[in-house]
Amino acid sequence: MNSAWAGISIVVVCLVGYLLGVWLSTRLSVRLRSITFIKSLHLAVFVAVTGLLVGFLYEVVADRISYLTWGTIGIFLGEGAVLVTNHWRCPLTAVAESLGSKHGQVTDILLPKGIADHVWTIYTWLFAAGFLLLLYRLLM
Repeated sequence: MNSAWAGISIVVVCLVGYLLGVWLSTRLSVRLRSITFIKSLHLAVFVAVTGLLVGFLYEVVADRISYLTWGTIGIFLGEGAVLVTNHWRCPLTAVAESLGSKHGQVTDILLPKGIADHVWTIYTWLFAAGFLLLLYRLLM
């Protein structure tokens, strides 16, 4: 299987898993539909996305392009599409707030408030820089 199809396959599997997680989180029993469960799921997604971004940047800088590189690009583009369709808000944030949370953010658990409020801007710039470097490496 060539790398393009492998990347597309990874993206499809990850997006389906993410959407299934969101769908299940709104339809599970009352105990699992708690703010704690939603924030835990949200935190797990955030940590996974952070790890993918770090791996993507490493691979691009080290010029070691692999399936992870292409999968990460697909995941970030897919996540961007989800955020755009939800008016730049994560669906899990809305679910946590609908359950009574003052705010559904989880980045403030791990990061200082000044960074937590701008984490998606920072991630977007890091991803864009990595993507441009990848394009440069592929074209040169």
